[in-house]
Amino acid sequence: MTLANSIAQTSNRRIALLAVVVIALDQFTKLLVLRLLGYAEEKIVADGFFKFVHWGNTGAAWSMFRGNNEILAVVAIIALGVLFFTRHHFDSKTLLGQTALGLIFGGIIGNLIDRLRVGHVIDFLYFYIQYGGKEIGFPAFNVADSAICSGVVLVLLATWKNEHAAKSDPATPEPTSPPS
Repeated sequence: MTLANSIAQTSNRRIALLAVVVIALDQFTKLLVLRLLGYAEEKIVADGFFKFVHWGNTGAAWSMFRGNNEILAVVAIIALGVLFFTRHHFDSKTLLGQTALGLIFGGIIGNLIDRLRVGHVIDFLYFYIQYGGKEIGFPAFNVADSAICSGVVLVLLATWKNEHAAKSDPATPEPTSPPS
C-alpha cells in the first residue's frame, strides 16, 4: 500500500466515523422526541426563549419547498453521491476538511433516514422570543441540521484559510493579465 492510499483511507475513515457519530446522535435524539412528545406537542424549557417541540418538516431548510419530501429525499441522495465523488475538492486530507465532510455527510443521512422512515424530517429544537404579544422564532431544527450547517461553515473556513495562505505565500505567483 502506498503512502497516498494510506492517507486516503485514514481520511475516509475519519469522515465516516464522524458521520456515524452524527447519525447516531441525531437518530437517538429524534427517538427521544418520538417517545416523549406527541406530534405537534411542545414543552417549554426556558419561557420566552426555548422549547422542545415535535414538528415535522416535509420541506428543506426553514420549511422551504414544503410538501416535497420525496423530491428532497432524491436530492439528498444525489447530493451524497456528488459530495462523495468530489470530496477531494473539499480539503479532505486535512482534519478540518474531514470534520466538515463528516458533519455534512452525517447530517444529510440523518435527515434522509427521517424522510424515508417517517415521511418528514423531525425537528425539535425551537428558539424564540416574545415580542408584542407574538412569538417570533428561529425555525425549529435538529442535530442533523446543526451538523450540516457547522460542516458548511467549516468548509467556508477551510476555503478562506487556503485562499488566505495562497495570497500570503510569496512562492504563489500573482495572476497576470493576458497581453493586450
